[in-house]
Amino acid sequence: MTEPIKKYDFKEGMSFEFEIVSISDLYKQSRQLLTAPHRTAFYHIVWFQTGSPTHIVDFNPVPVQPNTLLFLNKDTVQLFDPKGGFDAKAILFTDSFFCKSEADIRYLRSNILFNDLMGVTSIQLDEASSVFPTLFSLMEMELRASKEVHQSDMLKNYLHNFLLLAERERRKQNFLEIKKGPDLDYTILFRDLVEAQYRQVKQVSSYASSLGVSEKRLNQATSKVLGKTPKTIIDDRVMLEAKRLLSHTRESVKEIGYELGFHEPTNFIKYFRKHNGNTPVEFREQFTF
Repeated sequence: MTEPIKKYDFKEGMSFEFEIVSISDLYKQSRQLLTAPHRTAFYHIVWFQTGSPTHIVDFNPVPVQPNTLLFLNKDTVQLFDPKGGFDAKAILFTDSFFCKSEADIRYLRSNILFNDLMGVTSIQLDEASSVFPTLFSLMEMELRASKEVHQSDMLKNYLHNFLLLAERERRKQNFLEIKKGPDLDYTILFRDLVEAQYRQVKQVSSYASSLGVSEKRLNQATSKVLGKTPKTIIDDRVMLEAKRLLSHTRESVKEIGYELGFHEPTNFIKYFRKHNGNTPVEFREQFTF
């Protein structure tokens, strides 16, 4: 039986949208929720302290070793390993907590931790990385302290330093640095537009027009940065959402196709088969038991 994707907003009634939670405790209390597909409207930094689970992120298994940091962007569909056998904590926060200025917005949208164009970011900590547990502890201590006017700023500064240090560490661990410049800028802007409009807009020309560049220039940018054409990037995003809905909802193929901008079911079926080699029904059957 398919399981619907649970959608979670940040916990209501808190002074600010920042929290550190024990995944180990949550796993004991709400194992079924964590091991079911879910997406959240906030960011995760998961610190797997012990164990070697496999974390599933948008159909991709992410093997985890002890003392690993995993950075998950908002709206990512994930599920924790149902076999358990790990201890973990997580920092949870929203855009509204972190972004107090335009500079904050730009930083969060472009940093390599939540926006690694090549995949999910993980960092393996070692004895030389003691600064991360220290910052983690400082944030936990601040959360336990009496509420006062500067608490939110203190936590945000700790978090910002944590992210800056994590970026530095990530670059030491087989990270393929993408050269900054117009190509990267266009690719990031294009990716953001696709994320916002892929259901309605599938023509490269429309995105190029919105960005004020030619299709040829946009193709040069994405091909250089990602090795993919703009059309492939659009198709990949549409197919990811199609797979999410087919495997984790009970909506009909017709309903899913319509939600993704295909007004004729046959067009959606042809599109899916072209890009995945099977029909939506055949793909769904792989996740039905």
